Amino acid sequence: MAHSAEVLKIENLGVYYGKIAAVRRADLEVNEGEAVALVGSNGAGKSTLLNSILGIQPAHHGTIRFLGRDITRLPPERIVASGISIVPEGRGVLPMMTVMENLQLGAYHLKGSTGGDLSRVFERFPILADRRNQVAGTLSGGEQQMLAIARALVGRPKLLLLDEPSLGLAPVIVNKVFEIMDDLRKDKLTVLLSEQNARKALQYSDRGYVLELGKSVLNGPASSLLNDPGVCKAYLGGA
Repeated sequence: MAHSAEVLKIENLGVYYGKIAAVRRADLEVNEGEAVALVGSNGAGKSTLLNSILGIQPAHHGTIRFLGRDITRLPPERIVASGISIVPEGRGVLPMMTVMENLQLGAYHLKGSTGGDLSRVFERFPILADRRNQVAGTLSGGEQQMLAIARALVGRPKLLLLDEPSLGLAPVIVNKVFEIMDDLRKDKLTVLLSEQNARKALQYSDRGYVLELGKSVLNGPASSLLNDPGVCKAYLGGA
């Protein structure tokens, strides 16, 4: 598959918590219009890597380039304003605010009319349109995940980060979340997905990277990784 431009490029990234290296040497590229899966066991550094892209967890060494610009040392608010949105692990909706208020918060950095964006997310997630005035904390886990994705989309991202979107959800809801992921992929939205459910992640992605103890150890077309005996043994199991 040919892609027109490089959206994200990470080189030799290292991220530390104190003296502990959560990410050691990570290299990763995401091109325009593709979905890339970042897989690995719990503690491999996947969430830390996403947080470092957003500037939430500063990089110790290495570079992060977004649309050709070095964003390694930028503050999170400038990174978000440049066109990166995240669906955080655990969904991160504001439970005491309504669905509509959560969505408006996702577009705060745009400082303008978001009516068209809201119409599009309500078309994609009709349950949220029905519950726009409902307090977010009263939604089910699956509905909160839809709200978290919708909130990220309202921000008009050039790159969408999804951090463990299936975590804590019932299997039928996990399938729904990945159907949404497939729709985003068909719409050519550029997506970087961090996910412990490696099989699902690779099934719905164009390419994949395997992260092991904070290092990029393997990458390639998602279909190849799905059929790689080592990847199957280490990460896919009998799922």
